[in-house]
Amino acid sequence: SANSMTIRGEGSNQTSIQQGLSKVWIQFNGTGTIATQDSFGVGSLTDNNTGNYSIGFTNNMANNDYANAGIGNTAGMSSEAVTTSALNALCFNSSGSNNDVTIISAMIQGDLS
Repeated sequence: SANSMTIRGEGSNQTSIQQGLSKVWIQFNGTGTIATQDSFGVGSLTDNNTGNYSIGFTNNMANNDYANAGIGNTAGMSSEAVTTSALNALCFNSSGSNNDVTIISAMIQGDLS
């Protein structure tokens, strides 16, 4: 249909273009003056505090029930304050303390509004 497209994926499986693509992804350096290395669908990046970053989306998600995943080199990562327009990412070290790291990657899967 006009608003739905599927393609053949692995084997005989069908993949929905709308559901199967990341709507937002980013890789950035979270140390010193933070800097985006590459991204898609990101409208802003803010350094809130040590190991605490806000990733603003170019286009809002339909709701805040989307899936997000992220990783920081030599650190764990979690998310909080998930909204339709932004994600707050927290990076932490093995002791559980917030930690700035050099390579942070995150992606969002879900429905755009």
